[in-house]
Amino acid sequence: MNAPVPLSVLREPAVFSELQLQICGIRLQAEGIHAFDLAHPEGDELPEVEAGAHVDVHLPGGLMRSYSLAGDPRDRSRWTLGVLREAKGRGGSRAMHEKVRVGEMITVGAPRNAFALHDEAKHSILLAGGIGITPIKSMAHTLVSQGKSFELHYCARSARHAAFANELQEFIPKGRLHFHFDGGDPAKGLNINGLLGEQVDGQHVYFCGPGGFMKACADAAKHWQAGTVHSEHFKPPETPKDDLATSGSFEVKLARSGITVQVQPDQTIVRAIELAGQRVPTSCLSGLCGACKVDYLEGEVDHKDFILSDEEKSRCLTVCCSRAKSSCLVLDL
Repeated sequence: MNAPVPLSVLREPAVFSELQLQICGIRLQAEGIHAFDLAHPEGDELPEVEAGAHVDVHLPGGLMRSYSLAGDPRDRSRWTLGVLREAKGRGGSRAMHEKVRVGEMITVGAPRNAFALHDEAKHSILLAGGIGITPIKSMAHTLVSQGKSFELHYCARSARHAAFANELQEFIPKGRLHFHFDGGDPAKGLNINGLLGEQVDGQHVYFCGPGGFMKACADAAKHWQAGTVHSEHFKPPETPKDDLATSGSFEVKLARSGITVQVQPDQTIVRAIELAGQRVPTSCLSGLCGACKVDYLEGEVDHKDFILSDEEKSRCLTVCCSRAKSSCLVLDL
């Protein structure tokens, strides 16, 4: 394991790509959910982060997964991750629960944020489903510290499935925190359509959780003003079978290196680039984390990610899943 990087040189996220942190605590938070506290082994302050940020964690077995930072962004003594053990997942959460131990060192990437709070909001509605509370909790910390108007609705199967419940009740002012336990039947839980049925001027909504919850929130907020609805997916939404077919082959030119690669119908852009000897950082491989976001200079992109804003889509793409509508894409690589 590499020696820990002194964080005196890590004040700005842009100057580092990875750092070595120590697991200083693992706590049972809810049914199947553990909280992992990470700190610098020398006690140095961690880099500044914003609410909604996530980091890539390098796990035993060569796996890498993205996890949201669930702590108070003002607390630079530690970062907290909330991880749900997914029995049918790809192995990342199992590795965290079964192989990571207190006292061990772990490699963590620089924080990224595609789910940031918007300063112009007069009132924020925070909606969390299950483990989706992790980025939402950090937002609540920030809104409380800034004295801003907000409400948080936390949906879970039962009280024992609600992570960080005690912490939330300790710092969120009375009347702003609402738990909704449905016993496994969404019809008995929060009336999301009723909550988001009428948008008051200046309201923003933020939501994160499992697939069905995300769809319900998105559908309920379809009529909201552009730029006021914000979300972060943990898993790619289910795609209709008609949308699963990939486009045919196309060319990708790497402007800086002068390399041209052919991307086959069953191949991702990032894989074609790797086979040509070029490396692009990846993590989720599903268009969820933004690790492989790259600027493009020419061509028309078939965006298949779930993270880029409309403004970002006009200039960049995620090479893990996006494809080309044109015969050629020119990337700033």
